[in-house]
Amino acid sequence: MIDLHTHTTASDGRCTPEELVNRASRAGVTVLGLTDHDTVAGIEPTAAACAGAGIEFVPGIEITAIAGGIDVHVLGYFIDAASPSLESFLSEQRQRRLDRVQRIVERLAAHGILLDADAIIAPAVANPAISAGRPWIARALIAGGHVADSGEAFEKWLAAGRAAFVPRMGARPEEVFARIHEAGGIASLAHPALVEHDDWIPGFAAAGLDALEAYHSDHDEDATVRYVGLADRLGLAVSGGSDFHGDDEYHGPGGPGSVALPRDRFDRLKALGVR
Repeated sequence: MIDLHTHTTASDGRCTPEELVNRASRAGVTVLGLTDHDTVAGIEPTAAACAGAGIEFVPGIEITAIAGGIDVHVLGYFIDAASPSLESFLSEQRQRRLDRVQRIVERLAAHGILLDADAIIAPAVANPAISAGRPWIARALIAGGHVADSGEAFEKWLAAGRAAFVPRMGARPEEVFARIHEAGGIASLAHPALVEHDDWIPGFAAAGLDALEAYHSDHDEDATVRYVGLADRLGLAVSGGSDFHGDDEYHGPGGPGSVALPRDRFDRLKALGVR
């Protein structure tokens, strides 16, 4: 069982690296990819836990790019986590995330919802390698009794078009592809059905995109078939995974391995990663 899309407490996941690997092992995962948002801080401990559990580990990342005013998530696989150029770029990304959290909290305050921004971002301040995100705000809204769950937090306040939404600042997808390649990795477009711009994908492929994430918890069978076919037509590899965060309301209740990448597709992806 191959799951190449998971998250830990180094970004917006609920599980520590050790907890993630323990859950993956119990689920029968044999190959695990870690793709925390805009940080490589979880890679070393997750790799160590995988080694102890006999799980093949794929070092990865999920970087948020911006195109047409919307988020475009790009997965990087087989990256060199020690790449100085990548880390410099990610440091800028993480600072933008902190700034965005502050601005969202200010917007919530304008609507009478008072949250402690310093407390929300405290983990990322204590460890600048950790990446803050909107799920942290959602959890603060739940703890304060302002919403019942993360779904309500995003639907009522945090999603695009809602009262507290703040557009993200970030690099273009083409720059993100290049940064991943500089770090020795391969670039895959995350959950393309959520981007809702299949018309962009041929251009991304021409600009350096290597793969499409066809297998994902937010893709139904028709979407998976569509993106596998599109990847094949464009000469792209295919990636896939559960997008596990440890939060049942975030990409569904499935655990590690609940969405798996077929072995033949992984073998092709891995072959690209050793170029």
